Amino acid sequence: FGSGTEPAAGGAIAETILSEMERRGVFGVVTTHYTNLKFFAERSRGAINGAMMFDTAKIEPLYKLEMGLPGNSFAFELARKIGLPEEIVKEAEERAGNDYVDIERQLRKISKNKRAIEERLNRIKSTDRTLESITDKYQKELSQIQQVKREILEEAKMQAEEILKEANRRVEATIREIKEAQAEKERTKIARGSLKEFAQSLQQSEENERDRKIAAKMEQLKERQRRKEERRRREAEGKGGAEGKGAAEGNGAADANEAAELGRELAVGDKVRIKSNGLTGEVTRLNGKRITVTVGNIISTLAPEALERISNREYNSTIKSSSRFVGDTEESIRNRKLNFQTSIDIRGERLSDALEIVERFIDDAVMLNMKEVKILHGKGNGILKEEIRKYLRTVGGVASCTDEDIRYGGSGITVVHLE
Repeated sequence: FGSGTEPAAGGAIAETILSEMERRGVFGVVTTHYTNLKFFAERSRGAINGAMMFDTAKIEPLYKLEMGLPGNSFAFELARKIGLPEEIVKEAEERAGNDYVDIERQLRKISKNKRAIEERLNRIKSTDRTLESITDKYQKELSQIQQVKREILEEAKMQAEEILKEANRRVEATIREIKEAQAEKERTKIARGSLKEFAQSLQQSEENERDRKIAAKMEQLKERQRRKEERRRREAEGKGGAEGKGAAEGNGAADANEAAELGRELAVGDKVRIKSNGLTGEVTRLNGKRITVTVGNIISTLAPEALERISNREYNSTIKSSSRFVGDTEESIRNRKLNFQTSIDIRGERLSDALEIVERFIDDAVMLNMKEVKILHGKGNGILKEEIRKYLRTVGGVASCTDEDIRYGGSGITVVHLE
């Protein structure tokens, strides 16, 4: 726009024409290197800046349009890349002046900060969706508790009516007995004492019965929730590994049976303690020589030697402290979501180290409810890529793996799609 003449004059003519086009309400796309047009678009109501994104590290275009910020020509960077002597580039920067160089540098900084802010906003939106899901879950549980409360009150009301009828019958019988005794003090005293004892027993039995009913209902609610979680775990695993859990727990009530249980190999549903930090959890998946353990909302994949089986009794005794730990980790999860990077670079790592890094990375991604992550492993002879994908095919929560777009790395990058 406005090319073919001296830059100062060409820029002035181009800005005047663009201003007139704006006044007339013209629609169009203008390409330019003139800095004055970039400033014009910033203060204009009808024009907006846009630029094609550029990888400054590799000095190559990304073929993506970014709106809202002006671009720059990367003239000095490209000059260096094509082999222009450094002393010439330096002198050219000096001739351009500090103001021009600073403007170019600030434009790049603003563009980088904008992308960082957008990524942060996307992570915040993802966190908000997770919080909404948790809120919905608690609202449903609260509705269940309120329903149980109504059922308990209705049942208590019916029992109170029966008790009242029985009490009235006893009072009427006592009055008749007193009348028939014709004011004999001893029989009257005995009748009144009997009525008092009956009233006290009613009060005590009513309180005990109410406590028993409430406890039974709450236990029923807990059992219903446990069965629901068990059913979800079975559906996720695609097999009935949890069926053996009920039998193991039922047979493990006695101390001798518990000791026998602790001696066998780990299975899905077993309670375990992590040796390194003392946290207790439940085995939810067996994958060869790796075991997936759930501790509250945290899912970890560990080696068998890092775990030790504990009895159900010992596990239940640590529930309160574990619950407090889970509460503490929820804040940690929120912070990890805000700082989680959706890609990792494992080039140069040994195969065993690379697989361990990928395991932790995928565990975090699944826990944080990410939908897509990327693993940069390079092309090489393809062994690292093949081993990583072989592992990913065994991980629950991974829907599929594909190569990155050829423009952005192709087979050197694995894109992991999560459920």
